[in-house]
Amino acid sequence: MDKLEKAPKEVLVDIVKLSQKRGMKGSNGGWKDFLIVYDKKIGVSLSDPARRTPETLIAFLNTFTDPDDLKFFDKVLEKHDSIEHIEKKTDKLSPEQELVYKTVGHPQYAQSYSFPSYEEGWVVTKERKKVKANRSNAMVAIDCEMVLCEDGTDALVRVCVVDRDLKVKLDELVKPDKEVVDYRTNITGVTAKDLEQVTCSLQDVQESMKKLLSRGMILIGHSLNNDLQALKVDHTRVIDTSLVFKYWSGSNFKRPSLNDLCKSVLGYEVRKEGAPHDCLEDARAAMKLVLAKIEAGVDKNMPFNQNGVFETDAMKLLCHRIPISIPGEKLLEIIPGDFTIEVKENKKGKGDKYSALAVFKDKQEADDVYNGLNADEVKDSSGRPQKLISFKLDSGVTGTLYVRKMVQPGGEGDVQVASNKRAAEDEAPGQHKKVKTDQTLEPTMSIEPKETIECQHCDGYLREIESLKKKLSERDQEISTLHKIIVSQARKQSGL
Repeated sequence: MDKLEKAPKEVLVDIVKLSQKRGMKGSNGGWKDFLIVYDKKIGVSLSDPARRTPETLIAFLNTFTDPDDLKFFDKVLEKHDSIEHIEKKTDKLSPEQELVYKTVGHPQYAQSYSFPSYEEGWVVTKERKKVKANRSNAMVAIDCEMVLCEDGTDALVRVCVVDRDLKVKLDELVKPDKEVVDYRTNITGVTAKDLEQVTCSLQDVQESMKKLLSRGMILIGHSLNNDLQALKVDHTRVIDTSLVFKYWSGSNFKRPSLNDLCKSVLGYEVRKEGAPHDCLEDARAAMKLVLAKIEAGVDKNMPFNQNGVFETDAMKLLCHRIPISIPGEKLLEIIPGDFTIEVKENKKGKGDKYSALAVFKDKQEADDVYNGLNADEVKDSSGRPQKLISFKLDSGVTGTLYVRKMVQPGGEGDVQVASNKRAAEDEAPGQHKKVKTDQTLEPTMSIEPKETIECQHCDGYLREIESLKKKLSERDQEISTLHKIIVSQARKQSGL
């Protein structure tokens, strides 16, 4: 426990959260059970580990005495130690090694890759002490399919591995060693009949993986932690495509699906909606994504491929700076064509303008309507072309609004204007944009033109500001909670 007492708070928070996720219990039960006993005043009303003091977190972790529990805590500490080691790196790295570091240095890495690999049946690949092996750029990509067993656990049923040239290194159906209750055929594509003659076991696959992952081999996968969990293999040199591509939902990091990444980065769908997974193609897709990332530059945003645009975005036109006196349905009188209207919510909750989307049946029709608009084409504040429409309704009301494509042409540097990334911005052309740190932007995969001028310091400053804001917000919430408790206690005392 000495290591825990010296660990930073963020590490302690990770361990407590993982103990909750795994249903682990100490001498006083789980985390919330512990809080009821340890802190009778506040109890579980403040159960977020991140809002508790390090002393409270350590006190909870000290209630664990089971050797396996302690081994798991050591495993989480080990993962965080590897992150610290990476942050101290000074040597020049290859793009492949940089992506390994980006994966291991990701905030979600420790929680996702802290496996109970001390348990029986797990294989831990050995790290080569030789520097040359640890700098290997050799890569293979993997994808696995799992079935549901009667004890509620998942079991490996198929594994595929490809090399850098997309050639198959391993493609095996695997016989689960437990009774299967759901083959998940609609996802795995595997049926009970497919396994009737299969003799390959999990142990056989582990032996194959040990050979493949020798000599510092880098393992690639999408949400690779799930595959390693099914394989019961703990490997350090990994690239997780769900972590190395920037993708956000609201103010939170979101892991993109493999299909979405393929559509946006590679320009094709790895599978149609509702179709089962193709294990081999998924492994190849993960390798292609990494190769595309390396080719574009590990630290640069990927150029957007026009073929990867979601059809639902390409078939829309953004209408913005619409006077609030003009109802959405009136756009049908202003803009030609057959379309439906999606009025976008005004997040500011005020102002005399709003935005809406004109949704056509396909991309071609949306393009034809935009190109046919008899209006001046101007640039918005980000330099994107749009048209300024002047109108006069039958009622005599006049006004103007802007119409812009959701996808802008430009070849290799095509940019998708995602509907949740300030698509409804109501700024006039040429209006100066100030950097706003008091408003949460909602970028999707940030894929910008190559000509984008990158600031090496601004991003760091903005991240630091956002981090400080988050800490202040958490402190304000904590003070507010404590204040409510004090008021409640005071009322109880006054009632005595």
